[in-house]
Amino acid sequence: MKGLTGIDATFLYMETPDTPMHVAGLTLYERPANLQGSFFEHFKAFFLERIHLAPIFEKKLARRVLELDHPGWVDAGEMDFDYHLREISLPAPGNWAQLEALVADLHATHLDRSKPLWQFTVIEGLESGLVAIYTKIHHAAVDGGGGMAIAAAMYDMGPTPRKVKPPPPKKTVRVPSIEERAILGINDVIQSLARQHLKAMEAIPQFLGTMTDMLAPRRDGASGSDSGGLPGIPDMLAPKTPFNVTVKKQRTFAARELSLADAKIVAKATGAKINDVVMAVCSGAIRHYLEAKKKLPKKPLVAFVPISLRAPGDEDSSNQVFGMLCPIATEIADPLERLQAIRKLSVDSKNLAGSVKDVAPKDFTLLGAPILLPGLAQLYGSSGLADVMPSTTNLTISNVPGPPIPVFCAGAKVVAMYPVSIPVHGIALNITVQSYVDKLDFGITAAQAALPDADALGDLFAPALAELKAAAQAQTT
Repeated sequence: MKGLTGIDATFLYMETPDTPMHVAGLTLYERPANLQGSFFEHFKAFFLERIHLAPIFEKKLARRVLELDHPGWVDAGEMDFDYHLREISLPAPGNWAQLEALVADLHATHLDRSKPLWQFTVIEGLESGLVAIYTKIHHAAVDGGGGMAIAAAMYDMGPTPRKVKPPPPKKTVRVPSIEERAILGINDVIQSLARQHLKAMEAIPQFLGTMTDMLAPRRDGASGSDSGGLPGIPDMLAPKTPFNVTVKKQRTFAARELSLADAKIVAKATGAKINDVVMAVCSGAIRHYLEAKKKLPKKPLVAFVPISLRAPGDEDSSNQVFGMLCPIATEIADPLERLQAIRKLSVDSKNLAGSVKDVAPKDFTLLGAPILLPGLAQLYGSSGLADVMPSTTNLTISNVPGPPIPVFCAGAKVVAMYPVSIPVHGIALNITVQSYVDKLDFGITAAQAALPDADALGDLFAPALAELKAAAQAQTT
């Protein structure tokens, strides 16, 4: 058994009936030109030839004896592919709104924990003639970087699929007795606690140094936050918005594509990075959305921005993520001023996150965590505390690099890759962006109670980028 890390297991513990913890993607394909018959059957045959290239597909969860520590991954044995690989056809006319609504419904449905934690749904009947695949995998099994490793196993550089080696013969593994598993489980807990205690002791000097650097007055004379916070640390108490509510099961989803070339024009003209431009586009769209509803706070909204800790070449499926909080300047009307404010605030937030991430725990062991932590998560959701408690974050914004060249799956050319991510209690809006060739594909996922009209927000992203581009070009003429 390969045990889950504390970060991996946390996504299991956070899961409640109203907050499924799987990440997903909506990928659009052109049907192979020479394909006759069902694309679903064609894709299924292709997938089954490659399933061994991503070992997590053939693993399922197993509990520790007495629930002493985090669960682990074990071989799934015989698999129910009728559950894991499904097909749906949209009713006529098969338009974009119908596809978004279907994805929202599929995304609200939990994965069966008695099986490997993934499911692919092939969607046909689109009026465009394209075919879509909605793919969901539990976040306990994979993060963004691990997802790209899975994509690398499934995608090809051309329409002719590459030959892959067949899986090696499976070895027969003796299943330990209950007594053996109990002894092994207790030993694992003791070793994990001892190992993490030693790591904590070793990290104390670095932690104290980091805190000293954060709290000490800055020698360059720079001031701290406008609100009188600690030097170099911005005010991170976020204003209350419609997105800071308790999440219910229903989801909304919108997918939009923007020009990567236009984003690069803005970045070059302003000296910003693409990620700054993405944040500014999100900020502009949200500002206009809330302004129209007369719910725009005077203080800037604050985004949680995930940061990958994955080393180059690391294809392990486990989660290796940290994060930072970044104000997104929604109080500023001028698009270029907003972008420059985000650029500066992002640097400050990255510096602060960089100071903390090296001393932040990347794993933890807590006796009885599989029982205690899910109960706390359920209590937090049912209590409605997210509706009234102050928050440090209003939404999540994540930017994931995708393939810079066209890729193919089962001979079908990929047209778009829209992420579908996770809203949680108190942070009910998640905007995840993935680049693909010359596009930025935006996936807007939200709790229905927080954002019933995700399509209305989605329609504001293209104008937000156009506004930035026009202002940037006017500045250079």
